[in-house]
Amino acid sequence: MTDHKPSVLFLCVHNAGRSQMAAGFARYLGGDGLAVYSAGSEPADQVNPSAVAVMDELGIDITAQEPQRWTDDMVSSVDVVITMGCGDTCPVFPGVRYVDWELEDPAGKPAEEIRPVRDDIERRVRGLLDELGVSPEA
Repeated sequence: MTDHKPSVLFLCVHNAGRSQMAAGFARYLGGDGLAVYSAGSEPADQVNPSAVAVMDELGIDITAQEPQRWTDDMVSSVDVVITMGCGDTCPVFPGVRYVDWELEDPAGKPAEEIRPVRDDIERRVRGLLDELGVSPEA
């Protein structure tokens, strides 16, 4: 039996919407069984307020999160990197598993247009937790 805790990094361009919602779900559902990181290639000044609002509707608070730039150490140290529309700007390291999630960018969209993206992210995060052998806490 190993004590290794799976780790995941959610990457998108601005680290303000999709990656923050995914990290919010992963932290909420994965609890202590998963190490979760989130970053972007060109971080925004703040997390998208509409993304914060639609996550809050589900009882998941991402208000304390701040967009940040990925680092080589961050990317090379995780088990799985989930990319979300960062294309060629996403870093690639040997030995790291990469999965690309094609998701609509919620930037500049109202909450009613972000909810379907949020719900798709939740479904994908639940599937990822299952793949990693992490039992959802919620």
